[in-house]
Amino acid sequence: MTAGGAVREGVETASSGGRARGVLARCGLVTRGLLYVLIGVLAVRVAFGVSGGESADRTGALQELAEKPFGGVLVWAVGIGLVCMTLWRLSEAVLGAAGPDGDKPGKRLAAAARAVFYGVVAFSVLSFAAGTGGGGQSGDEQSRDVTARVLDVPGGPWWVGAAGAGIAIGGVVIAVQAARRTFRKHLAMDRQPEGVRRAVEILGVVGGVARGAVFAAAGAFAVHAAVSYDPAKAKGVDDTLRAFTQTPAGPWLLMVVAAGLVLFGLFSWAMACWRRV
Repeated sequence: MTAGGAVREGVETASSGGRARGVLARCGLVTRGLLYVLIGVLAVRVAFGVSGGESADRTGALQELAEKPFGGVLVWAVGIGLVCMTLWRLSEAVLGAAGPDGDKPGKRLAAAARAVFYGVVAFSVLSFAAGTGGGGQSGDEQSRDVTARVLDVPGGPWWVGAAGAGIAIGGVVIAVQAARRTFRKHLAMDRQPEGVRRAVEILGVVGGVARGAVFAAAGAFAVHAAVSYDPAKAKGVDDTLRAFTQTPAGPWLLMVVAAGLVLFGLFSWAMACWRRV
């Protein structure tokens, strides 16, 4: 093979790899958006007191999908979409993310952590789809069970406390980054009208702050469970959202957070269209 042929082959391979990463990223972002929209809608029902016992979390969202026509196919599609999300984040950890600082160790480590997170979520969803697990327990029950098991190991409270603190700090970081609009550097929207860019920024800010608030609150409850040595204090997404109704603002705060989660879902769909990958 000539040098020119080798160069062309390398360019074609890189281009093909870039297209594959783009497909993985966009499928994953569309799936993430669907889950957040469903969870937000379920949380609105909780705020209005018409939830009918549904959980405003991933399990509740999957059950909602499963009850629709072709629900089984939809749940499998969500699981596959989350696998795509996992592979995209894994590719960023191994090959580096898009952008001038995508090769930095901190960026690769963050991508690896996201890959692990989405891998766990994907396994849970696929288990639900296959009927082999995850369908009987709500996220709250799973959180309490995991917390109880970890508390019983040597140094358990420290492990639970550290995990809770990490989740809470992560939530604060998510909210702060959303408020600072750091997501704009990941969007290729230069050719879009100003109104579209502004709308996407609003979705990103409000949705990101709401998402961060949920993570921060869930982490704080985990820390409380560790300090009190009581796994019942740990809360999944559903119980965390319901806890917002126990504040002085009552159901209205949950309404705001729920609306924010829906907006984050819409923002994820916008990211699927314009995210640089």
